[in-house]
Amino acid sequence: MIVNPIKDGVVLDHITAGKGMEIYHALNLDKLNCEVAMILNAVSMKMGRKDILKICEPIDINLDVLGFLDPGITVNIIKDGEVVERNRPELPEKLTGVLKCSNPRCITSIEQELPQVFKLTDRKNCVYRCIYCDSIYKNEGDLK
Repeated sequence: MIVNPIKDGVVLDHITAGKGMEIYHALNLDKLNCEVAMILNAVSMKMGRKDILKICEPIDINLDVLGFLDPGITVNIIKDGEVVERNRPELPEKLTGVLKCSNPRCITSIEQELPQVFKLTDRKNCVYRCIYCDSIYKNEGDLK
């Protein structure tokens, strides 16, 4: 399989195998008007198998969403065919507008204009809590 290098854009590398489509949809890459290459289950010396996304246009990437969905991911910013920036997002301390509180008595269920805000309370087990009602959200990789 041959996937050409990109001149300007973003490469999401070291995605846990099987999470490529989830990240594709979470970042709304299907709404872009540029080429997006998705490589699923690529052989990796480090991970065994991995997914890769190549976006042939510079775009803003929400590192909090990536850190939440797949903390081991690598974000490479490409300019003129060279990597000019490399990020490895981690689990964010606070998530705003990414998760939805499941507690029907939470103020965010009544006051719809309030932002949904969750705070990381257990990094080891990827547990977040709603800042309004303290409801627990365990990260299993699914968004609202």
